[in-house]
Amino acid sequence: MKFFVDSADVDAIRELNDLGMVDGVTTNPSLILKSGRNIEEVTREICEMVAGPVSAEVVANDAEGMITEGRHLAKIADNITVKVPLTWDGLKACKVLSGEGHMVNVTLCFSAAQAILAAKAGATFISPFIGRLDDINLDGMELIAQIREIYDNYDWNTEILAASIRSVNHITDAARIGADVITAPPAVIKSMVNHVLTDKGLDQFNKDWAKTGQKIV
Repeated sequence: MKFFVDSADVDAIRELNDLGMVDGVTTNPSLILKSGRNIEEVTREICEMVAGPVSAEVVANDAEGMITEGRHLAKIADNITVKVPLTWDGLKACKVLSGEGHMVNVTLCFSAAQAILAAKAGATFISPFIGRLDDINLDGMELIAQIREIYDNYDWNTEILAASIRSVNHITDAARIGADVITAPPAVIKSMVNHVLTDKGLDQFNKDWAKTGQKIV
């Protein structure tokens, strides 16, 4: 499973990238706002740092506008993935942009039916939003499982990019189901290392080592 970082914070992305934990990056208008930087400037910097796909999202609502913006964003770097919403106009834009050879991430997916349309339109990635479904008392993981089953039935090449990740459990459950990619905030990815028994064991090792009076170096 590939790890994408859901952030436009260059320093946070760099820390994870230096550890080999970054296969790609996803951004959106909210993350660009949070960064406080120009979209082209920060996206270009991320693309230079990360070898994998970097999603940059259009903001137009009509297909023509999305296509124009998508073509412009794609010029930033060769690893740009144009991100479009799962609307009818978004699907039209996906069809055109993917047909021109651009990677396309279709975002804001909340149903298996939507995921089918995105695959048919040539999406490189489909982004089902797990956390937002959980927020309204629906099962986000069930959606990932449904899309996995459907895509496998027809050998579609669109990759399932589990998004709106809120917890470590979301990541491990997505991995068990077979999502191709997860995208998560840096803090959630870093929290995967935490376990109370690891902390407890390390504390005991340190105490016992101190009692030996030894040094390794």
